[in-house]
Amino acid sequence: MDVAEWIIVAILSITLMLFLILGIVLLVKLIGLSKEVGKIVVEGQDIAKNANGIVSNVRGMTSIGGTVEMFVNKYINPKLKEKMKEEEKKEEKK
Repeated sequence: MDVAEWIIVAILSITLMLFLILGIVLLVKLIGLSKEVGKIVVEGQDIAKNANGIVSNVRGMTSIGGTVEMFVNKYINPKLKEKMKEEEKKEEKK
């Protein structure tokens, strides 16, 4: 082989080595990036689930039906339960 052929082979070998090293580094970085993206997606799904719960709670508090239901549960139901217990005691005495 001539000197020129050796020089061309050496240049091509060095170029191939550089591309291989850069490719491996890029592949490692992309794998790490994909793991981070996976974490972000999972956290985004958790945030979406929590937001749905918050929206349903706010909807219940701001709608007329939700407000009436809260009022009934808080004030009327305990009084009804007391009256039902009193009526049961009266029936038992009879």
